[in-house]
Order: sequence, then C-alpha cells, then structure tokens
Amino acid sequence: QVQLVQSGGGSVQPGGSLRLSCAASGSILSITTMGWYRLVTGKQRELVATITRFGDTNYIGAVKGRFTISRDNAKNTGYLQMNSLKPEDTAVYYCNAVIRGVTFWGQGTQVTVSS
Repeated sequence: QVQLVQSGGGSVQPGGSLRLSCAASGSILSITTMGWYRLVTGKQRELVATITRFGDTNYIGAVKGRFTISRDNAKNTGYLQMNSLKPEDTAVYYCNAVIRGVTFWGQGTQVTVSS
C-alpha cells in the first residue's frame, strides 16, 4: 500500500514563503510524475505544478517565477517551495504521485496568505 504524507503549509503574510513536502511510503518501485494541486472552496481543483522523474517541470502561469517544484528520488519525496505568496494562493494544497500507472494523493494541507 502506498501512502503520501504531506507536511508544511500554514499561515503567512503576503510576500512570505512556505515549503510543502510530500513523502511517499510503501510499495514503491518508482514514481513517474509528482504534482501539486490546489483547491479553493467553490472552485475547481487547479493543477499548480508537475515534475517528472527526470526533473522536467511544468507550472501554471499564476505561479511561474514564484513557486518551485522539486523532488528527491532517493527519498521518494516531493517539494513545493512557494515564495512571494499572494492572497489568491490561499487554498488547500494536495500532492499526487503516479506510481506504476496509479495516481495516489496526499491528505491535503491548508495554505493561508493574509495580512
């Protein structure tokens, strides 16, 4: 059984930074792609960033230049470094990982950006 456990998040003022982590455990041979999504109540889930096992990254326009996705394949852990945070970044953030063709999700973590 595979589990994704998220850590990080919290509350920060505009312009601040936070780092999210997503650690995969269980029967893992390799993680193909890891990604971060966010969900705002009343809106659709939004893909924020993805990273392949080879390190190729992709971001939505709203976070380009501010967020950085990375991963440590040896630790089966992914990260999302969020800088210059804005109030509109407030959401519940979820990580996911594709393992042997199956998508797994983390438990979600709240990020609140407010003065």
